[in-house]
Amino acid sequence: MRENWSAWVKGWVNLFLKPNCPLCDRPGKPLLCPACDRLLQRQKFSLQQPLLKETPPVLIWGRYGGVMKRAIAVMKYQNCPELAQPLGYLLAETWLQSPLAKAQGLTVVPIPLHPAKQQKRGFNQAELLAKSFCELTGYRLEPRGLERVRDTEALNPLSPAQRRETLANSMTVGARLRRTQAKPGVILLDDIYTTGATCQEAITTLSKEGISVYGIAAIASTQPLDQVIKS
Repeated sequence: MRENWSAWVKGWVNLFLKPNCPLCDRPGKPLLCPACDRLLQRQKFSLQQPLLKETPPVLIWGRYGGVMKRAIAVMKYQNCPELAQPLGYLLAETWLQSPLAKAQGLTVVPIPLHPAKQQKRGFNQAELLAKSFCELTGYRLEPRGLERVRDTEALNPLSPAQRRETLANSMTVGARLRRTQAKPGVILLDDIYTTGATCQEAITTLSKEGISVYGIAAIASTQPLDQVIKS
């Protein structure tokens, strides 16, 4: 009886007291307010992305700046994991509009966090983005497809070569994916794509188990796409 009463009260509270936008504290609809949603859309890249011609192809939704930078920071550092849902949906919609959507039977593997870092944050943002991504695309999610076995220093101040050296042997393939008889094609999914060093280490790790990466998806890039290719 008490549980039913609590659910009833919560339903009425949610009906009349809509949560405010986590980015600006104005009324959200249903999560982001219309103004923040419009600003977010301005960060979107064109579907004609040069990275789609890479091997494996890379699809990035938009620029890591403005409201997008704010959204990712709020999600990761201000305990707002619910922001992963609209961001994951945006990435999924763009994927479905791209040439990459023709492939079937793919498995989505999020880039892992080290267990200590994930415990401190309470969640892996890449896994939450991947969950929403799979809800729209229909792909299978393997949240523990990769595991972080070695914590690494912050990559931001490092050169591309230093990033590769720091990330070497930092991941392993999860037990369930490793035991899979028919090895699936994999989509690697992360929140931010910079030089691609993290994804390249993931590709190397998966390849040791005979698992190929069909493509990479990320919600944002810190650099213009042509500079990402050069790096």
